[in-house]
Amino acid sequence: LQQRRGLRLSAPAAIQVTVRDALNQALDEELERDERVFLLGEEVAQYDGAYKISRGLWKKYGDKRVIDTPISEMGFAGIAVGAAMAGLRPVCEFMTFNFSMQAIDQVINSAAKTCYMSAGSIAVPIVFRGPNGASAGVAAQHSQCFAAWYGHCPGLKVVSPWSSEDAKGLLKASIRDDNPVVMLESELLYGVPFEMSEQAQSKEFVIPIGKAKIERQGTHVTLVAHSRPVGHCLEAAAVLSKEGVECEVINLRTIRPMDIETVEASVVKTNHLVTVEGGWPQFGVGAEICARIMEGPAFNYLDAPAVRVTGADVPMPYAKILEDNCIPQVKDIIFAVKKALNI
Repeated sequence: LQQRRGLRLSAPAAIQVTVRDALNQALDEELERDERVFLLGEEVAQYDGAYKISRGLWKKYGDKRVIDTPISEMGFAGIAVGAAMAGLRPVCEFMTFNFSMQAIDQVINSAAKTCYMSAGSIAVPIVFRGPNGASAGVAAQHSQCFAAWYGHCPGLKVVSPWSSEDAKGLLKASIRDDNPVVMLESELLYGVPFEMSEQAQSKEFVIPIGKAKIERQGTHVTLVAHSRPVGHCLEAAAVLSKEGVECEVINLRTIRPMDIETVEASVVKTNHLVTVEGGWPQFGVGAEICARIMEGPAFNYLDAPAVRVTGADVPMPYAKILEDNCIPQVKDIIFAVKKALNI
């Protein structure tokens, strides 16, 4: 009736969705879409997940699709890899990626290398997912970022979401991919709400693996980050904008394969580069980005050396004040930008 009267109807508004609920939606939709998909891990079924990511899924899909496992990462990761080789599409949850060290032989030697070693005859469509990097007050054995570790290994795809759209779109793409995918989430982002567009609310919404996103356009310096530091970069960019410095913020989204073309195009435009990550500096994601820029055509456009902002080169302390000083903060990014611009 409104259309007949010539009134313009507004498009359905975007909604606020937490990262936790976005991941839950993705799992629910993929379990419903493909009967080969199943979820396994510690406390994922009857307890609804240690972080409530799998809330309601066990009651909906039952014991064969959502499976509680013993506290044995090597054991249930091996079961999941074997299931993937046999034609299923498992989603293997680690309660923290620090504990994936118990299963790294399965992730690397069994999952990542099998397609190559079988001359392409055996696919391993599996997703290893869970919280990665620093949380709050959980000390050294629960706070390491494994983006550089897993990003180092051919045969794996590695994704690292920031927003709710990232989380939903990348998880769905990972489950549908025929290669093993490591999905590194941030526990500190699980309860954070982000705007989710109408498109992202669709059951067919996926984000291509290997494609970065420019979260903010800018002209003076390129900021490249993944996971939680993307938000810090946007906060720093807002502060710097008031001082006349316009930052272009790139959400990497995928660690491997890395979308270096988007970073190069931005550096060609801004002539300055700052990388930001929560991991350790040596052999890190930022180090790889800097090396790729130096080796490529964008190097000739740099007006100053690239600057890396990383976690401190120490095991994570327990004390909050020390923890805060080990993780990149907004002030550290602002300092790095001013250093790069020599202001």
